[in-house]
Amino acid sequence: MTALGVYRPGNSPLHRIPAGVKLLALGAAILAISIMVRTPVAVGILALGVACVFALGGISPREAWRQMRPVGWVVVFVFAFQVIFTDWQRALIVCAVLAASVALAAAVTLTTRTSAILDAIIAGLRPLSRLGVRVDHIALALALAIRSIPLMVDVVGQVDEARKARGLRPGARILVAPVVIAALRTADGFADTLIARGLD
Repeated sequence: MTALGVYRPGNSPLHRIPAGVKLLALGAAILAISIMVRTPVAVGILALGVACVFALGGISPREAWRQMRPVGWVVVFVFAFQVIFTDWQRALIVCAVLAASVALAAAVTLTTRTSAILDAIIAGLRPLSRLGVRVDHIALALALAIRSIPLMVDVVGQVDEARKARGLRPGARILVAPVVIAALRTADGFADTLIARGLD
């Protein structure tokens, strides 16, 4: 399985945009689609827009599919939940906004080095250091969060492969419980490492 949002070197127009600009554009885009996407027609326009962003970043359809596949089961679950409690149009809109947000975030991380993302965030938060905020600690927390994303995606893939090998159907006990346990173990490992280095 390809880890979600791992940087891919390149020289596309999206690669050349500064990290700070891309992060601001990502936040603005997610906010805009959350407000403006209200009809199936808007969903189609949104899908076309996301495809254009991936093309701008030189991201192939195969790579795009690899990025979206790990969150596919989450989208399916949300769609089923929305259909049961609302209707199919609302389910389509909610899932489209969710999938588009993940896709745009993946496009940013695929075309931006993690160090550049952290540098941009630190630069944006630097004024807070005058108020006594430990910007370096915030940067460390963000770095750990970013590092955890591909780890958790790999865990989900391993759990799902184990389920398929045993011929079991998807379910909360089969999928969610092992992933939560693995996440807690990973968090404990990070905590032990930080404590050992005097960063507790």
